[in-house]
Amino acid sequence: MDANTATLAAAIGGRIRRERIAREWTLDQLAEAARVSRRQLVNIEQGEANPSIGTLLGMSDALGIALQTLVEPPTSRAVTLTRAGEGVQLWAGEHGGRGVLLVSSRPPEVVVLWDWRLNAGDRHESEPHRRGTTELLHALAGVVTLEVGDDRFELAAGDALMFPGDVPHAYGNDGVEPAQFSLTVYEPRTV
Repeated sequence: MDANTATLAAAIGGRIRRERIAREWTLDQLAEAARVSRRQLVNIEQGEANPSIGTLLGMSDALGIALQTLVEPPTSRAVTLTRAGEGVQLWAGEHGGRGVLLVSSRPPEVVVLWDWRLNAGDRHESEPHRRGTTELLHALAGVVTLEVGDDRFELAAGDALMFPGDVPHAYGNDGVEPAQFSLTVYEPRTV
């Protein structure tokens, strides 16, 4: 783990631990609710693990809080500014791609803006999100292959698609050139 990833992992682990303790939950209770092993939860809380997006979504759902609450620094300001290069990278592809959380609104209904880059051969499979979640994808470069349930779409630069985020879905790059896209995720009734 590099220094930035270690700092982020420690911050996420501390937030999860604080949220668990505030609810007076044991490690076993949160592990069961989030569908992770007790050992994995201990490693996350101690900042010794770099949890996947799926694991973080499981934690946020189990705790009843928004994903960005776990990964963004707390702020009391009405405006949130994320400068270029300051987003939180929550996914790294096998071939060098990345998924970066840029900015999000506050609960109870949450809108999250992501910046994604998929290098040739990269693929990210996403578990279904909270019921009613909607995603908006805008392809910026290359060709993004999107699978939503049993449907498959190829989006070239400039194409956009809205789809339900509460079903299994995956983003991929089957081409030879890097693909980049913006992704907006709307999660209703997040607390």
